Amino acid sequence: MKTILPEFTHIPDEFSRFPELAYNLWWSWNSEARGLFQKLNPIAWQTGKNNGLTILRETSASRFKKFSRNEELLTLYNKVMERFDAYMRADDTWYKKAHEEFSGRKFAYFSAEFGLHTSVPIYSGGLGILAGDTCKEASDLGLPFAAVGALYPEGYFKQEIEPDGTQKASYERIDLENTPILPILDDSGERLLVSVPFGNRKILVALWLLQAGRVPIYLMDTNIPENNQWDRDMVARLYGGDNLVRLRQEIILGIGGVKVLEAVGLNADVIHLNEGHAAFASIEFLRKYMEAGKTFEQALEETRKKLVFTTHTPVKAGHDQFPFHLMEEHFFPYWDNLDLTREQFLGLGRQPEGNMFGMTVLALKTSRRANGVSKKHGEVSRNMWNVLYPGKNEEDVPIGHVTNGVHVPTWLSGRMCRLLDEHLQPGWLEHHDQPETWEAVRNIPDKELWELHLCLKNKLFTFMETRAQKYWLQGGSPRKVIALEGLFRPKVLTLGFARRFATYKRAALIFNDLERLKSILLDAKKPVQIIFAGKAHPADEPGKHFLRQVFEICSSHEFGGQIAFIENYNKEVAHHLIPGVDVWLNTPTPPLEASGTSGEKASLNGVPNFSVLDGWWCEGYNGKNGWAIEGANDEETADSIYRILEDEITETYYQTDFDGIPRQWAALMKEAICSTAATYSARRMLKEYLEKTYLS
Repeated sequence: MKTILPEFTHIPDEFSRFPELAYNLWWSWNSEARGLFQKLNPIAWQTGKNNGLTILRETSASRFKKFSRNEELLTLYNKVMERFDAYMRADDTWYKKAHEEFSGRKFAYFSAEFGLHTSVPIYSGGLGILAGDTCKEASDLGLPFAAVGALYPEGYFKQEIEPDGTQKASYERIDLENTPILPILDDSGERLLVSVPFGNRKILVALWLLQAGRVPIYLMDTNIPENNQWDRDMVARLYGGDNLVRLRQEIILGIGGVKVLEAVGLNADVIHLNEGHAAFASIEFLRKYMEAGKTFEQALEETRKKLVFTTHTPVKAGHDQFPFHLMEEHFFPYWDNLDLTREQFLGLGRQPEGNMFGMTVLALKTSRRANGVSKKHGEVSRNMWNVLYPGKNEEDVPIGHVTNGVHVPTWLSGRMCRLLDEHLQPGWLEHHDQPETWEAVRNIPDKELWELHLCLKNKLFTFMETRAQKYWLQGGSPRKVIALEGLFRPKVLTLGFARRFATYKRAALIFNDLERLKSILLDAKKPVQIIFAGKAHPADEPGKHFLRQVFEICSSHEFGGQIAFIENYNKEVAHHLIPGVDVWLNTPTPPLEASGTSGEKASLNGVPNFSVLDGWWCEGYNGKNGWAIEGANDEETADSIYRILEDEITETYYQTDFDGIPRQWAALMKEAICSTAATYSARRMLKEYLEKTYLS
């Protein structure tokens, strides 16, 4: 197995390792490496969505030659490459030092989506961003870790909002030339292909390598000449197509994923199924163990030793299930291979309430450890799946919890990171999962912290204005321009709400009493602005209705200018929005919020949460780092939102000293950081996974 970097003949010898750096996303969470690409070509940096590979392709030979004579750039380049080499070759990683006795263990991570960088758009939201953060942190800690997923040549849909608020979904093929992935070749230099069974036939899958620091991510692709057209388009889009397409994508992810590990020579001791999409991996392991001569019971025991499972949603519709006739069509050879009857095989995933095959059921029955993604979600999951464990009390159902965390080097804004470098102990980032590391934040001068936040806020508003201007120059409607940009003022209290537009997220809840909301937003002394962002799944009509309702209010004469909607929410938008607002709003119907990592990212950047007590906020809220929204129904919850805005949030925000600094607000920002940054980091999360699941 090997990969070959493409040639960049216009790059001089002094910078010959630039392609190697650009094809490893380590650079994306290393501030000096990002700065190197930015200095090489500032214009391309802005227009290329901060993509290192685009920088190299759009930087001319003459510009490279010019910079080869620039001592400052050469020094920075050499420094970055030295740091990169030290990182990639390190023999003293945290994992090797902390778990020397397990140094021979290997871990694999299966996920339907990965959100690592905007240049690789194979994610839809929180699940993919979590997977990306997990891979980055596994790399930083030095875990012997690899990941498996799919390459969706058309990615996830691009959102465009019509002037009347209707969401329009379009798909664009990924520009593979400017995507930092490489085809995996066999020893003879041909594409490495894996055969995946589909009933009585097989399809071929080609492999791509996406490198995230030390962690290889293997992406499967059916779009190759060896397959027919239908099969070539099988994984064209993330979460695209009907139930049949979804089933076939999950066969590729699960069964194909196991075969990928074999093809690349990785014998993983533990395979972590990130949600039920990859649960068919268990079927392939059962087949393999029985082929080796074990009984079904023995094969099941061996499979359970290998698999651990994380469930991510308390919403029933979020758990994939397939009708039995589709299962029969694709899996009929397997029950003979497993020495099972049809009923016994289907029983591995039979939903408690009917004749459907559930992927979560399959994962729970074939994994040795299972967990939710917050303490509350663990409780909800035990209640939800208690029926699978007859005779057990709810508290004894074997589903625990590991609360989600975020990758701090990725989600801490660059400006905030530089401020912390000035005030925290040297090397603080290496110890960021220790709460005491962050205590020095309390000593940062209020003026410095506040001016930094205003800078991030202005950066967000400039980003919004630039997008709106571009739309206007393309002939867009005035009504939509207002909705996209607002007429925002930096000194006005600004709330941010960015979620998938599923009904349980209750995006429109704040509009429950429009007159009362208007009085809050348009208060002469204490005005409020709100920014919305998020996508509704193309097949989710109620979600699209909510989005339309929000957009209509954004563009109305009554609220236009005070409320805005950022179109096509993605990782790039999140990096501007989350640290740039003053308050992070979250209003799910409890207990349907599994975790909610965007709130963790906000808190990390000193943006306090204003949220219903659900998901991670049940654990993170301490009474001093944000606000808890209460209410037993929509009306009561909306009333709580209005009351807290009127009586607490606006009062605190607009209470400033003679120098214009809101001292109480600055204290709130510091508490948000100190109380959550360590505990809700991906580093703490991954260490907990090691302790609770991988090594136990």
